[in-house]
Amino acid sequence: MNPHWRSFLESAEANFAADAADVLDFGDAAGELQAAGRQTVLVPLTHLALIAASGEDCKSFLHSQLTSDVNHLAPAQAQHAGWCTAKGRMQASFVVARSGDVYRLLVAADLAEATQKRLQMFVLRAKVKLSAETERVLLGVAGPQAAEALADAGLPLPAAPLAVADGDTASVLQLDAERYVVMAGLDAAPGLWQKLGVKARPAGVPVWRWLDVHHAFPLVTLATKEEFVPQMADFEKIGGVSFHKGCYPGQEIVARTQYLGKVKRHLYRLSGEVPLAAGDELYSPDNLEQAAGKVMTAAPSPAGGFVALAVVQSNYAGNLRLGTRDGAVVLASAVNPA
Repeated sequence: MNPHWRSFLESAEANFAADAADVLDFGDAAGELQAAGRQTVLVPLTHLALIAASGEDCKSFLHSQLTSDVNHLAPAQAQHAGWCTAKGRMQASFVVARSGDVYRLLVAADLAEATQKRLQMFVLRAKVKLSAETERVLLGVAGPQAAEALADAGLPLPAAPLAVADGDTASVLQLDAERYVVMAGLDAAPGLWQKLGVKARPAGVPVWRWLDVHHAFPLVTLATKEEFVPQMADFEKIGGVSFHKGCYPGQEIVARTQYLGKVKRHLYRLSGEVPLAAGDELYSPDNLEQAAGKVMTAAPSPAGGFVALAVVQSNYAGNLRLGTRDGAVVLASAVNPA
């Protein structure tokens, strides 16, 4: 994280995690969670990062590497995408946002540096430039007055979910009905924070993660790297996988999994009374051979307890335990019921 931005957030009473750059809260974690359910919130998205891709061969390069159809991604549009290993497991997931001829990859911050370096290995002689956008700040705005808050701050409004609008000092990506990511220049970010804060309450990253669970937004992080074939996290249901494009890493396995109907694990929402964290293993007393699932994203819940998104083996979803077969009970409901 840029030290000047961190200093600004600290002056705004942000509390940081001891072992990471994530903002935990602004002094009232419980109140911020309660606000997220009914008010508009403003979150410094310190758990996310941007990789910019540009150059004459940029589109074809990304199309050949990612699971989505980048060739048909229009200007001012965005799409979900995965980047797989040769075995079809996602080593990163993105929201790919196109601004003109520049493609910005929204990625988990704990994977950003390694992902950029590894992607660079495949550029070879292609005319592609990959760069970490460290001079941009990511702000999340969510809630019933989110669009109004953006407009009052002088920011452009995207036309629809998974659309992008570019302004002089920032670009805005709309994730879903009432959630926006502001990609602001470092110099403009403090002023935008103050303007957005008129209608939006500052909140920590756990609030945004709770919203991710609520909206079923799947994000691969370091804790879940190379754990899931895209269909396990329902990426094909949100436009993150194209089955009509050419080769990309892991394409044969991803396609075979789809056409042979071998996807036994899917995305579920979990709830429980004990803390949940990305990477936590889930077990079932009905399955004595292996784990029945893994947590993808987790957060405290405004209603009390904890919630999560997890990839779960469907036939064991009705009887899950955390950590061991004798662990705490967690309840699961399918995000996309069959």
